[in-house]
Order: sequence, then structure tokens, then C-alpha cells
Amino acid sequence: MAVVAVVRRRRRLPRWSDVAAHVVLSIGAFLVAFPFLWMLLTSLKTLPESAGFPPTLLPREPQWGNYPAAWAAANFVLAFRNTLITAVVQTTGLVLFASLAGYAFARMRFPGRDLVFLVFLSSLMIPEEVRLVPSFVIVKFLPCPVPIDTICNPRGGWFDTFTVMTVPFMAGAFSVFLLRQFFLTIPNDLWEACELDGGGHWSYLWRVVLPLSGPAVLTVALFGFLGSWNAFLWPLIMTNNPEIRPLQVALSIFRSQEYGTNYPLLMAAATFSIAPVLVLFFFVQRQFIEGIARSGIRG
Repeated sequence: MAVVAVVRRRRRLPRWSDVAAHVVLSIGAFLVAFPFLWMLLTSLKTLPESAGFPPTLLPREPQWGNYPAAWAAANFVLAFRNTLITAVVQTTGLVLFASLAGYAFARMRFPGRDLVFLVFLSSLMIPEEVRLVPSFVIVKFLPCPVPIDTICNPRGGWFDTFTVMTVPFMAGAFSVFLLRQFFLTIPNDLWEACELDGGGHWSYLWRVVLPLSGPAVLTVALFGFLGSWNAFLWPLIMTNNPEIRPLQVALSIFRSQEYGTNYPLLMAAATFSIAPVLVLFFFVQRQFIEGIARSGIRG
């Protein structure tokens, strides 16, 4: 019995390949997390300490007052409100339209389906910078059915409104592709059972497909929310009114002012600007990874 116990104990020892893999992954995780750690620690330093050489990692006396000082230096309350409105509206529309398009490409039969999907998917190869000028011209002269300044500007179409920051991103090729790949993994037997119960495509999508596709839908929502929260170039060009500009533009303006050389305040502003995203990802990271893995996408 003692020999058997020793053999079992030896089998439980990790292999050298597993140890090496964990060491490499730990080093990689530290390298990824170090800039965030440096940002957080710098936000708690004094200005002379942050500019000292050689640089120090830990602050001598944490300056917690840097956060309220940075918050009061710019109108971040308005910027957070605008970003939250834009992110919620854009994410809701993206999930809705991507689900409909992904289901159509995955389950419905119509002439030219694969060709249309290929053309739609090829739009991922066009850089955003190439589309900026044509997109600006389009949104500048779009008709205005609702004459409300924050939704639609009668003098400038969609320019300088919340509409221009949300509607153009409610349909994304990547989101449609991800949901299509996930919908293809659902057994066709469920569709046949739905047909026997007298259901059609609409009831099958909302009662069967979407409830089974929670991880993929959550992944699309998370990607959309992150993209909207971190959007900078599009809102910078498409808006002039500071009352509707989002957080990243406000942070850039904050940096371009006299606070650009005050590194503790700048790092404090950057910290509370990404804190909501980190908290959100912390709670949904398992579903996010599961959605990527089960959709057939590999990094």
C-alpha cells in the first residue's frame, strides 16, 4: 500500500512543461498588467516625485487628493454621462441588428447569400481612416426627420449629435460574423422541432437560438460597449459641441491643457476613465472567453 501511495503521489507532481508554461504565462501577465500598475501608482505621487530620475515605483506618501483634483479640473461628469448614453444605445442596437443579420446568414436560404456575406465581411479590411472623409460627407447631408439638436441637426444632418455616434456602429461585420459562426453550431434538429410546433424563423430566433447563444451575444455586447467607451477619432471629427462629446475626447482635451504635464493628475484621470470597463470585464470575463472559444474564432 505504501508503494501505491508513493506512485500516486508522484503522478500528481506537475510536469516540467506545465511549470514552464505557467512561468511564461505569469511573466506575460505581469508585462501586460505592469503599465496599468504604473499608471495607478503614478496617480498617487506628487508632481516632483513623478518627474524624478531615477523613477520610483511606489509613492512615498499616497496623494489620494489627486483624484478629486483631476475630477474637478474638467467636466468629467458630463463626459461620463455622454459616454454611458452612447455606449448603452450603441450596444443595444448592435446586439439587435447583429443577431438578425447573423441569423439570416446562418439559417435562412436566399439567392446570393454567401456572396453577400463575403462582401459584407470584406469591409473589415477597409481601415477606418480611409472611411472618415466619405462618412463625414454622408452624415453631414443626411436628412433630418426629428428636429432635435441632440438627435438630429436640421442645419447639419447627423453632424454633432448623439445619432452620429451611435447609429453608424449598430451594424458591424465582426459582430455579425461572430454570431453567425455561433448560430451554425446549434443543431438543426431544434429548427425541425420548432417547425413541428408551428413556429417560424422569428419565434425560433427569439425562443431557441438567442437563449442558447448567451455567451456569444454577451461577447458582441462587450465588444460593442468597449468600442463605444474607447471611441476617440470618430467623435473628435464628427462633433464640435462639448455638451455631447464623450469621455476619451474630454480626456484628450484635459491632456492638451496645462494638466498635460501634471502626470499624477493625468494618470488619475486615466485611471477613473478605464475603471468602469475593468469592472465590467471582471464580472463577464468567463462568458466572454467562452463566447470566443465556442464561436470558432482563434487568436
